[in-house]
Amino acid sequence: MLDRHSGVALWRQIEDSLARDIGNKLLRDRMPNETELATQFAVNRHTIRRALQALEARGLVRIEQGRGTFVQEEMIDYQLGRRTRFSHSLQKQRLAGQSHVLNVKTEAANPEICQHLAIAAESHVLHIEALDIVDERVVGVCHQYFPLPRFKGFETFYTSQPNTNLALKAFGIEQCQRKSSRISARLPESGQAQLLSQTKFQPLLCVESVYSDADSQIIEYGITHFTGDAVQIYLEAETF
Repeated sequence: MLDRHSGVALWRQIEDSLARDIGNKLLRDRMPNETELATQFAVNRHTIRRALQALEARGLVRIEQGRGTFVQEEMIDYQLGRRTRFSHSLQKQRLAGQSHVLNVKTEAANPEICQHLAIAAESHVLHIEALDIVDERVVGVCHQYFPLPRFKGFETFYTSQPNTNLALKAFGIEQCQRKSSRISARLPESGQAQLLSQTKFQPLLCVESVYSDADSQIIEYGITHFTGDAVQIYLEAETF
C-alpha cells in the first residue's frame, strides 16, 4: 500500500516496494509491464516508469527497449583454471546447474575444429550441442567437439547424465586439463538470441577452450556463448 500523505514521492515508494520484492525473490526474470504495475499501485504509467528507471540506476533491473523490464540477477563467476569447468564454478557458488542436450551428431570437422583438436583435415568428430541452465535460467549455448573414433559412443554416457567429466571417466579419462582458452565478445545469431531469451543486440560472452588428457593428448574443443548479463570470467594467478 502506498501512503499518499507521507511526503515521500509515490515513485520512490514504488521503487522501494519493488526493490523489497526483488530482494525477497518474489520478482524474477521479466517483471510485470508498466500498465500492470500502474493498475497494481493505482498510479499512472509515468510514475511507474520513473520508479523502474530508479531501479535500473541501482542495478536491480535492466530495461530492454521493446521487450520489457527484467530483474538483474547476480553475475555468475566462471573461474578459469587448468582443471576447472563451468560446473565446478557453479558448485563453488552453490548454484543449481544442469545441461540440456539439444543435438548430437557425427560430422566432418571444419578446418578450425581440426586445428583445435590437432586432427587431420576432414576428420570426423562427435558434436554435442547443449544448453547450460542455472537456477532454471538458460545462461549459455555450448558446442563440444570430440575426436573420432576415440570417442565413439561417448554420447550414450553423456545424454544419460549430461556431465562431461563423468562421461570422460567412463572412457577411462580420470583427469583432464585446460590446454588453452580464448575469451571474446560477440553479437548473437538469431537462433542463439532466441535460445538465451535475449535481444540480438545484446553481446554474448564467448569462451573457447581446448582440453587434453593426462598424456597431453587433445580430447575436446568446446565453445560456449554465455548471455553477457549473467556470466563473468574470474581469474586467479595461481590457477594457471
